[in-house]
Amino acid sequence: MATGDGLKIVLFLGTVRDGRNGLRVAKFMKNKLEKTGHQVTLFDPLELDFPLLKKPLQFYKDRSEAPAKLIECDKIVQEADAFVIVSGEYNNSIPPPLSNTMDHFPLKSYGFKPSGIVCYSMGMFGGIRAAMQLRALLGELGCISVSNIFAIPRVHEAFDEDGVPKNDHMEKGADRLLAQLDWMAHAMKNHREKHGVPQ
Repeated sequence: MATGDGLKIVLFLGTVRDGRNGLRVAKFMKNKLEKTGHQVTLFDPLELDFPLLKKPLQFYKDRSEAPAKLIECDKIVQEADAFVIVSGEYNNSIPPPLSNTMDHFPLKSYGFKPSGIVCYSMGMFGGIRAAMQLRALLGELGCISVSNIFAIPRVHEAFDEDGVPKNDHMEKGADRLLAQLDWMAHAMKNHREKHGVPQ
């Protein structure tokens, strides 16, 4: 995996279910990123406890009236260099807790930064159907996903509760995704700093 100056990365977790396997995946990915010097903030919808979306941040004419937690989280998203999305698959689609969390923030907070998709399921397809839909969502948010997708089939057999992988595929699959994300994030960060972004 490529290394360089540490990046600020927001890791979005997309599940709140009891016994969720996604937390194991998130712990694994957070550890991988931190080992290469990146600063990672985990957005866990269970801990954030955002309500069902009624009023995203950009709908507040006076930002001082928005919940403090929402303003604080938006600052983290704005300052991020890249995003990692850890998503299961609900009814062959994007988990509602994931889209609900991400939709609380405006497009400009995500814009001109890359994202990487990590998907999983207990079956053989590894959540890839949700990943295909995430490509469209992330593109519309302005944080286009890199071409590689890290798909994890039989996720319940892949990690222990602390996110320690049980087979070599996990390390290799994550490395391929993160090498692309690292390169793209540095390239886009350099260009933003040199040229700004379109208005």
